[in-house]
Formats: sequence, structure tokens, C-alpha cells
Amino acid sequence: MWIELNDNDVSGEPTACRVCGGPVRRCLDLGRQPVSNAFLLPEQIADEAFFRLEVGICTRCTLVQQLDVVAHERMFRPDYPYRSSTSARLRRHFADVARTLHTTELTGPDDLVVEVGSNDGIMLRTLSDAGVRHLGVDPCVGAGDTAAQGGVRIRIDYFNERSAAEIRRTDGPAKVIFSANTISHIADLGSVFGGVDALLTADGVFVFEDRYLADIIAHTTFDQIYDEHVYLLAVRSVSEVAAVFGFELIDAQRLGVHGGSMRYTVARAGARPRTARVDQLIGEERALGLGDPATFAGFGARLDVIGKDLVALLTELRSAGMRVAGYGATSKSATVTNYCGIGTDLVPVIYDTTPEKQGRLTPGAHIPVESAARFTDPYPDYALLFAWNHAEEIIEREREFRDRGGRWILYVPDVHLL
Repeated sequence: MWIELNDNDVSGEPTACRVCGGPVRRCLDLGRQPVSNAFLLPEQIADEAFFRLEVGICTRCTLVQQLDVVAHERMFRPDYPYRSSTSARLRRHFADVARTLHTTELTGPDDLVVEVGSNDGIMLRTLSDAGVRHLGVDPCVGAGDTAAQGGVRIRIDYFNERSAAEIRRTDGPAKVIFSANTISHIADLGSVFGGVDALLTADGVFVFEDRYLADIIAHTTFDQIYDEHVYLLAVRSVSEVAAVFGFELIDAQRLGVHGGSMRYTVARAGARPRTARVDQLIGEERALGLGDPATFAGFGARLDVIGKDLVALLTELRSAGMRVAGYGATSKSATVTNYCGIGTDLVPVIYDTTPEKQGRLTPGAHIPVESAARFTDPYPDYALLFAWNHAEEIIEREREFRDRGGRWILYVPDVHLL
């Protein structure tokens, strides 16, 4: 029997913004969705859980948020399969992040950096090798074990006021608290900022990266919306959120990773000057209409066209006897396959490089996941690239596929072939 997440598993539709208390207006409905990283064994299908993926926008602070939120214990289980280090581009990116933090902020002989959601230690490994005092905080045992094996000091836990206070007692205050693609996953942002307040030095910084709402809207990357992304962040909304908890957004920097991200730098209110970039970006967001529910109506219309075009293409290829496979069993792929109704009749298999996902079934759609090493055995005629944010890296690695006449199918920003 299918399990519908009940009131004990979701927070329910908010009557007010979870942060500022302003009214939240529903603006997007992506339908019935599974837990995006719950890759299944066949015997687990009967107990699979689903929820309603709806998004609303606060008309006061403009924070875009899911109306129902899956309990974090369901999303971030001990066997959570995502590993940042499987991407060469991300390995380079986080090595650069580590070096930047080391040269700009972690300049003292005993400075401490704490990473929230450290995953497999991809960023902290560089700082560990440089002798910087560090600690990664992550609730997922598997990812934490991988990080520890690489020489990174790890605490298996959620980051909040309790854990932050305990870290301060044992390690002292942190000069830098860093996080990548994690803060938007945490429904209770008050618990995060409470932890930052308990742990950060008076002149320290809280630096975090996340997918950027403006890029999601501009490129119609609707698959960036799934259970883990409780919030879709923008510069104005982060500035408003920080102020609610006694902090200030002092800088924002656009990044190219994950199809468009933003790096936010937050400090205690009045502790550091605010760069001109923050107000410039907020002005750009106003011009783009990021705070206007009508903007999301247009976004919804575009994603509906993408979904219909993608299913039509896959159906046409199946009718023509072409073999189609998926590439990249990403969290994002759950939104695409379940919103569009793509199952094994259209995409019989998805190839992926992550061992923890191989031999399992994708959430909701139940498409088998096989090792990317089998992509060549034999090559399909077409490959639907779910991991489009790593397109350059993957297409280069699998260049023989195209050399032999294979075609890549992409759906961002629209359905097209490469």
C-alpha cells in the first residue's frame, strides 16, 4: 500500500511565512511527489511515501517556500546516497572555496571553521590538509564515514542551537560557519541562525551557497524544486531572513555551479560593512519580478510546455523503435519523472556513477538505476540527461556516445537535442 505522508510527516500548509509571519500565497503546484533521494529496493515499493509539492511566496519578505515539508528524518536518512565528490567540477569548486576561506577569513593560527551539511568532506578535506581546525556537521552516517576516511573531522548530528553550543564548549567559537546547498533544506531557519548565534565569533561570518531563484525562473529549471529544497532563496529574501534573526547580509556573489547559485555572506548586525553588490542584486530582483506571484504563473506555464514536449519526444522515439536511456539518477529527476509521468515505458533505465544508487529503483517512477560503466553496453540511441547541471563534464566523459551517433536529450531551458 502506498503511504501518503500525514500530519506527523509534514508540517502542513502554513497560514503564515515560517520566518517573518507574513501571508504566504500559493503560486505553483507540482503535484504528488516522492522523497527525492529515497532510491528503493523492489521490496520497499509498498512502503513508499508521497507528499504534495506546492510552493508559495511570502508577500511580505518574498521568501519562496514549500507549503508542505517532509520531515527531515525521511529525507536525510543514514543511507542518504548523494555524494558531492562524484563530480570533478564540484571537487574543483569546493577546493577553490576552501582556499578562498583560508586566505580571507581563516588567517589566524587557531581559527575554527564549521561546515553545516559537510556530506563526504569535499570542501573540508582541503582545509584539513592545510592544517586548519575544522569540523563537519552532517546527520548522514554514510556520508560522514566517507568524510572521516578522508581525514575530515566529523560530528554526526543536525546543526542547531543545541549542537552549536556543545561544539563551542569543546572547540571554542568558529570564525567561519560554511554551508553549501543545505540551508534551503532546513525548514526551521530559526534553529540554524540560533546555532550560528551560539557558535560564531563576534566578527565571524556565516557563508552559505544555494541555488538561486532568479536562475531557476530564467531558465525554467523546475526540477530544482523537490522535497529537499524547502526554500528557493534570493538575495532580498535572505537579507530579510537574516535581519529577523539579528544578522545582516553583507555580500552576495553569483556562482555558476548547479545551474546558477548564489554565495551569501552573513555577519552579526553592524559587525561588518555591507557591499554595494547586495543592493544592486536586490534591485535586479525587483526588476525581474521575483517577489511577484504573477512571475510564478508564467514560470508554471513554461514548465507545463516543457513537460508536454518531453513526453511527446520520448513517445515519438519509442514508436520509432529507438532505445532511450536516462543519465544521472539525480534528486531533480524525481520531479521530472513524476510530474511528467515518465516511467519505464519511456525510459527503461537510468545510468549513474553513484554506487549507493545502483541496483535500486528511482523514487515514484521506479526506473532501474545501473552503473554508468554499463552505458556503453551497448550505447542507447538517445540519452535523457537528468544531470544537466553537469552536462559539460558528462558529455566530455561520454564523448564516444556522440561519436557513434548517439544524441543527448535536454529539457533546460527547453526540450532539445545535442
